[in-house]
Amino acid sequence: MKHLFKKHKFYWSQKQFAWSVLFGLLLLAASLAINYYANLYAIEKAGNSVGDILLNILPVVNTNIIFFEGAIVFLFLLFVLMVYEPKGIPFVIKSVALFIAIRSFFIVLTHFGPDPTQAPFNDNAFLAIFTSSSDLFFSGHTGLPYLFALIFWRQRNLRWLFLGSSVVAAVSVLLAHYHYTIDVASAFFITFSIFHIARWLFRKDYDMFLSDFENKPEAAAS
Repeated sequence: MKHLFKKHKFYWSQKQFAWSVLFGLLLLAASLAINYYANLYAIEKAGNSVGDILLNILPVVNTNIIFFEGAIVFLFLLFVLMVYEPKGIPFVIKSVALFIAIRSFFIVLTHFGPDPTQAPFNDNAFLAIFTSSSDLFFSGHTGLPYLFALIFWRQRNLRWLFLGSSVVAAVSVLLAHYHYTIDVASAFFITFSIFHIARWLFRKDYDMFLSDFENKPEAAAS
């Protein structure tokens, strides 16, 4: 505990670090606002459902516990990680903000209606701020864990934890028919690009995050 306190004191005593975190939080707030209005637009403009080879085969399974409660557990895990390793806070926050903003852009572009056979969708008012049954392309539940797998690539246990979480999320949204197959498959490719854009935009934050791994033999995602 004393070592953890020293780490936080070391980083938070640096003005550049504190300002970087503040800027990241502002970006995150802006991206969430954009996401909210993108969701409203997607609901208003939602068109007809489309055919999907995989969904035509898969049975409909209610996976709400993974889709909603699982997402809360995932966010709590991220919070614990950031408490344990504060140097990663600026890059993580900014990467998530970039992910949400870019996904919001895609939500506005695509107007597919939800699959009519989908499992009952949780209409919790709080969760409605972040997601709906119409924000389909691309799957955030699949992409966000994969983004963290890329960010924590040099930490093998976390890499496999987040990769596994991404796969579980992908399977759950397909079984519930919450997403089309294209939403899930594209999430990996788009998220990979987002990660590299974040590395380029927030180079100093990423370098600080990797500072303890410079001499380790295992390569980062590239």
